[in-house]
Amino acid sequence: MSFDERIPGNKNILPVILITLHVFCCCTGPFEQAIPEDSPYLVVLGIAQDGGYPQTACDKDCCKEAWLNPELRRMVVCLGIVDPATGNKWLIDATPDIKEQINRLKLISGTATSAVNGIFLTHAHIGHYTGLMQFGHEAIGASEMPVYAMPRMKRYLSSSGPWDQLVRYRNIRVVELAENEPVVLTHELTVTPFLVPHRDEYSETVGYRIKGPHKSVIYIPDINKWEIWDKDINNIIQNNDLLFIDGSFYNNGEIEGRDMSDFPHPFIEESITRFESLSDSEKQKVFFIHLNHTNPAIHDIHTREEINKSGFRVASQFQIVPL
Repeated sequence: MSFDERIPGNKNILPVILITLHVFCCCTGPFEQAIPEDSPYLVVLGIAQDGGYPQTACDKDCCKEAWLNPELRRMVVCLGIVDPATGNKWLIDATPDIKEQINRLKLISGTATSAVNGIFLTHAHIGHYTGLMQFGHEAIGASEMPVYAMPRMKRYLSSSGPWDQLVRYRNIRVVELAENEPVVLTHELTVTPFLVPHRDEYSETVGYRIKGPHKSVIYIPDINKWEIWDKDINNIIQNNDLLFIDGSFYNNGEIEGRDMSDFPHPFIEESITRFESLSDSEKQKVFFIHLNHTNPAIHDIHTREEINKSGFRVASQFQIVPL
């Protein structure tokens, strides 16, 4: 099954436990999340672009309040996958915030150990793989942690310091992925990579389709403009249940003094225009993620309200999605 095919509908009601997670999403305070008792689910462990929010050395208005108020801060984009039946957990991307993200995933899932069972990488930009350093002998000293990567990414990790030391010391074991070939995590849970166009200086770039027993979720934190891709993103929206997609920048002009028209990301305004022909129910599947610190969607409630009025949403840190 390709990543843009529809999963057959399932009308069974998932058994859930309601717990209160004292976390702060983009627009509200503490909120309740429904966690499936036996079915796998996703946890959004970060929503910010590679530099996080606030970003290093940013003294501008976009970051000032976040430096003063820790509750406004957001970690670098990352998803956690949890299988309650086995207690196994996986990460998609290894970010500079991986220590906190692994700990949060343990607390949210209620598992006995912080250990994760594998990490899927999207590409070789700093926010998406540099957290692997924490598995070295200076830190965790992991033993053959499975790291799933495409061929160029695998070669990069195996031949470039300091990452090759992780391979030589067997702290990590790089498992080579193939485009559109699913990795079977359990009998009802798969993760499938698919190539997307982006700045591929050191590796190819992929998104992932996470397929559970009830839902399929698309994750594309980085991509060039939609029209460059050989896939139709509108069709992909229609043929899946939920999407976390690149919302790095809101519009051209948000970075003062720079023409951003050739930035290799679809602006949120551009995406909203491209998706305007979709039905209301299709629009509600779309969550913008990977938000730059300059993006008003990460710090301005009025911008988020405008996005909501258009039928779309901004991802929330620690949001839970039953699969």
